[in-house]
Amino acid sequence: MAGEFELTRNITIGQYIPTHSLIHRLDPRFKLAAFTILILAIAFCDTYIGNVIAVLFCILMFPVSKIPISYGLSGVKPAIPFIIILAVLQLLFYGQVASSGTIYFSYGFIIISSESIRLVIVSILRFIEVIFLSSVLTLSTSTTELTHGMERLLGPLEKIKFPVHAFSLVITIAVRFVPTFAMEMEKMMKAQASRGAEFGTGGWWQIVKRTKDMFPIIVPLFNVALARAEDLVLAMEARCYVPGENRTKFVHYHAKANDYLALAVGIVVAAVLLWFPFPF
Repeated sequence: MAGEFELTRNITIGQYIPTHSLIHRLDPRFKLAAFTILILAIAFCDTYIGNVIAVLFCILMFPVSKIPISYGLSGVKPAIPFIIILAVLQLLFYGQVASSGTIYFSYGFIIISSESIRLVIVSILRFIEVIFLSSVLTLSTSTTELTHGMERLLGPLEKIKFPVHAFSLVITIAVRFVPTFAMEMEKMMKAQASRGAEFGTGGWWQIVKRTKDMFPIIVPLFNVALARAEDLVLAMEARCYVPGENRTKFVHYHAKANDYLALAVGIVVAAVLLWFPFPF
């Protein structure tokens, strides 16, 4: 039950671990580009072997970045209920739209076929891969580096009047607030539990019960989110931040050989996942 209240332990997105590994030292522009290419390739890879290779590659990223694999596994835990619901829906209803594959079970509108089973397995592997990659990216890149890297990477869009700086700032703040909200939710759950609320009494498979248990903290969590947002606005105004104004760059990035090598590795792995003719 104690682990039920340790939400920050299971939230890896938005946190940073300075291990000074090779991945930590990469240029954030190239790092973001490589990880984006890999995530897009994973989204379109629909073979068993391809996704197994992708999982092994994602697992390899943890020792390379000197980050314990337990951080990646803990990031998968909060997504398990959503993965189960999605897997059940795909297993029961995807057979109606699949035009090929062997049908193993059919009853009314429920059709379980080889294609629906393949989709369930591939979707689960995709979720794990994306969570692993997102965890490695945020755990090895500080919030400041994410902001600068995204802004530099999207710089060409300024020619069509796209608010690159504002967009990068919003995305970075959203990512950074994930562990902050997890910490606030953890405090609220402990406070409610001390007053007799039921948290942690049901298993992880009791999704309906766990959802009902969360209702008492939804409104307070929204209030905390609004208060945090107001504090952030006041802090930015106190520092004379003006949206849309041209800003000078304090940090200038210069690409090195390792940056180009990392991008090349990401492109090669993505190409293999997308275009190599795996037998199944």
